[in-house]
Amino acid sequence: MMPLYGGALGVLALAGMPLFAVMCTIAMLGFQGSGKQLWNIAANVYGDMFNSTILVTIPLFTLVGYLMAESKAPERMVRAANALLGWLPGGLAIVAIFASAFFTTLTGGSGVTIVAIGGLLYPALIKQGYPAKFALGLVTSAGAIGLLLPPSPLVLIYSFVSGVELQRAYLATLPPGLLLMLVLCGYAMVSARRFGIKTQKFNWRDVGPALWDVKWEALTPFLVLTFLATGLTALHESAAAGAAYTLLIEVYVYRDLTWKKVLKVSKDAMTLCGAIILILAMATALNNYIIDATIPQRILEFFEERGINSMWQFVLVVNVILFIVGMAMDAFSALLVVLPLLVPMAARFGVSPFYLAVMFLLQMEVAYISPPVGLNLYVASFRFKRPLVEVYRVILPFLALLAAGLVVLILVPKLSTFTVDGSIAKFRVQAECPGVKPDDPCRPVSVCRREGKSADECASLGPPGQCDKASACPPAAAPREAWLLECAQEDRNHPRPCQAEDIAVWGREGTGLASGEDEPGGGEPTGGGEPRPSGKSADEEKMLDAFMDDDEPAKSATPATSSAPSAAPAPSASGKAEIEW
Repeated sequence: MMPLYGGALGVLALAGMPLFAVMCTIAMLGFQGSGKQLWNIAANVYGDMFNSTILVTIPLFTLVGYLMAESKAPERMVRAANALLGWLPGGLAIVAIFASAFFTTLTGGSGVTIVAIGGLLYPALIKQGYPAKFALGLVTSAGAIGLLLPPSPLVLIYSFVSGVELQRAYLATLPPGLLLMLVLCGYAMVSARRFGIKTQKFNWRDVGPALWDVKWEALTPFLVLTFLATGLTALHESAAAGAAYTLLIEVYVYRDLTWKKVLKVSKDAMTLCGAIILILAMATALNNYIIDATIPQRILEFFEERGINSMWQFVLVVNVILFIVGMAMDAFSALLVVLPLLVPMAARFGVSPFYLAVMFLLQMEVAYISPPVGLNLYVASFRFKRPLVEVYRVILPFLALLAAGLVVLILVPKLSTFTVDGSIAKFRVQAECPGVKPDDPCRPVSVCRREGKSADECASLGPPGQCDKASACPPAAAPREAWLLECAQEDRNHPRPCQAEDIAVWGREGTGLASGEDEPGGGEPTGGGEPRPSGKSADEEKMLDAFMDDDEPAKSATPATSSAPSAAPAPSASGKAEIEW
């Protein structure tokens, strides 16, 4: 019967069955076919998942974007950016890039940016002398960069699904986003010179009033990021402050919106958020089945059987898959459906979660503007009433620039990870000598004494006369906090190393067993390398394990953070070597 059900589901999906219903049906059929109870799905969806503060943050940031889109904020942003940057060669084109990127960070959708910002700037660019083809290509592609800049909702979703810390995710995606923005700005300046566009004079009289007019809206992202950076508020509290602030300024300061309009805007925003959260809930249920059926491991074995056993091969295959997925579904859905499959495989190849984030989001946007079925091409064709074939042609130079930027970011992973290198180094230092602060001047003495040397032999390593009573460091601990930042993890509750030197010391499982654990059929991580409790016989240990295993069906996994045994099977018999760049 399962093949029949699967065929019927495929027909319904092609006929337009909603995505959340497709995912829920797959999860239900999968669990039913494996003899599992369906109530486990609901227990997970209403339990672990909705304890996340990120789910509160999504509708709040979405409301901010909708309020600004329905007000005159886009016009004020364009006027201020033009007054500030219009004197540069290609000034108005650069204004379009900055305004589009900024607006996309708030809405999370470059299609919305094409309609709101592009609708304002497309006629202005043509009026200033830019060719219509260049103007159309620019406003269609400029919003792509905003997906990588804080406070992008897509980075929020990525953080939730992959389990990485949101602040560090924003910190990692910011430099690649700024780099791509500079690339597009450089192209705009060169093109303006080629088209003979005249620059306008810089006039403080224009800059002052324009910046003053937009000051309240420009403060919105800085307000949110300042609250986060200083630790004054948690993530969801910062989002709530940003939403309340935007509501007040649009209603009472600018008076662009009435309360009747606010109710309509809120309804539209919450409709979108309701759809996202419903898809997220069903994606969690589907992810439970994916983990339970060890589908990522099967895909990994499929790759290995066909000779894909190095990191660069994996990255190449992933980008091809993401490109195809990006033309078939929106980025929100792709993050919820595809990312849970990719994270376990990325963990096996030692891929950084931040590198994966930049690659995933930028590849999605490249797919959005790629002929023949890129979503944003249809949006631009409809909004500006231009033939779709013409949009295909004009987008090619901008598509080439973004694709080249993606290639550079793929070939140089440090561009996506250097912002977290300091945190990684800090966690490694802390693990080297637990209990002693990294900035303690006597720390080198304590490390030296742990090696069995006398106080006199180690005294020269610290300040004279200050470290005579320095005790020896306890044994070094596994730098698990560093591993969480360095490597994508199948199970973030039991992080594993991905660097060859760490594997040599702590073993592939990160348990401190550098030999024997990598054989097929090896054990699961024991929760951080701690030995099993002493005083129990082998039979007692087996009984305890059996009792704990019986409890497992009542526990469900959350995306990329599951602690279920099936989420982290032992490495295959192929003995795949650890891959490094």
